[in-house]
Amino acid sequence: MKIAILGGSFNPLHIGHAMLADVITHELGYDKVLFIPTSNPPHKEITAKIKTEQRVEMVRRFCESVGGGKFELESCEVDRGGISYTIDTLEYIIQKYEGKIEGKPALLMGEEIAAEFSKWKNPELVAGKSDLIIVPRYPDFYGKNASESKNIPKGNYYGDFKVHFDRSKFKYPHRYLEIPILTVSSTEIRARVASNKSYKYLVPKTIYEYIEKENLYR
Repeated sequence: MKIAILGGSFNPLHIGHAMLADVITHELGYDKVLFIPTSNPPHKEITAKIKTEQRVEMVRRFCESVGGGKFELESCEVDRGGISYTIDTLEYIIQKYEGKIEGKPALLMGEEIAAEFSKWKNPELVAGKSDLIIVPRYPDFYGKNASESKNIPKGNYYGDFKVHFDRSKFKYPHRYLEIPILTVSSTEIRARVASNKSYKYLVPKTIYEYIEKENLYR
């Protein structure tokens, strides 16, 4: 079984995440994409007023709505608590699927994340234990009312596309995914919800229904 890991705050999960996971399974031949909501990311503060359990529930509902088992919620980082380091998650997944996984798990990351990958905990070990797949991303569009919806970088991270990704200088083995990714971001969606603007078709149906039911981001 070929497994890919898609981690993030999923605040909320949107059609860009869904499209990427579909490409990974449909076009790259992976059998399963594990959606892993982060507990306490080391590179940013999760600023929106939403409970961790609600972020997890949105991912759960989406994965269950797809069916077939190709998308799956993996809550190990939230269950573990504390700062969510990818190396810990990676080692957990490798152990959990020992004897079932084919090759190394793929680790998916956008260009804006890859640009600061060298700042991660044990980046060489992460690159050695996984197949890095880098996804082209474009700077997020933020409307004039998005200031309260933006994430705040922590430590020595810049975030928010402030560091340019130069593939020629990325020293770790990787695959660059040559596909156009939808230019939608969780930050933009949070800002649109807070401003009472349309966002219905920027998220999967199950996510939209949950946001409306729980009155999130307003």
